Amino acid sequence: MRWAVLQFPASNCDQDALHVLKKVLGQDAEYVWHKETSLDGADAIVLPGGFSYGDYLRCGAIARFSPIMPAVKAAAAAGKTVLGICNGFQILCEAGLLPGVLVRNASLHFRCEYLSVRVENAATRFTSEYRSGQVLRLPIAHGEGHYVADDATLDSLFANQQVIFTYCDAQGKNTPESNPNGSQRHIAGICNRAGNVLGLMPHPERASEKILGSDDGLALFTSILKSI
Repeated sequence: MRWAVLQFPASNCDQDALHVLKKVLGQDAEYVWHKETSLDGADAIVLPGGFSYGDYLRCGAIARFSPIMPAVKAAAAAGKTVLGICNGFQILCEAGLLPGVLVRNASLHFRCEYLSVRVENAATRFTSEYRSGQVLRLPIAHGEGHYVADDATLDSLFANQQVIFTYCDAQGKNTPESNPNGSQRHIAGICNRAGNVLGLMPHPERASEKILGSDDGLALFTSILKSI
């Protein structure tokens, strides 16, 4: 299986993602610079975390116009797996591949910590190695992770089981205290209607080896491998 890890100016989790794919999982993975225009041969595409283009205007607002993005959209339309992590999630929303938008955390503070995340839907290509309701320990590192959408969009996301992850406490309850950024309805990650594009703010690639304090994120990548 071939993976493409995109690199935008100021991406900073691209190396983490490539490490997990190549060194932990033994996959064929390579970087693709944002000025490239082709993703031919890639089975799965990762838009990593970071601060693309310095987060000027809005997070992901400039990256959506990168030359590589038409190829990302074409791959998504063709049913290929597209994973956006943190800034990657923001880019996917700005590009219209996922609904809603990520704005400044409600606290206006940058949050960098491990927290609890609940798996809402384990019947996807990204979560088949988890179980619904499972509580994961994953890190976040963002200042603009507050997910916002209108009520109709939120209702539709839940009705169609597109909400894949929510913020929760250690017991799996969605409490105000467990929501680190004020995201509407505790949303931490969503997928598109077709189920092949996922965006999430927590970092599974930073929790894929026990030496890092948690390997709860590894099953997201092995789920993708199993699906393909």
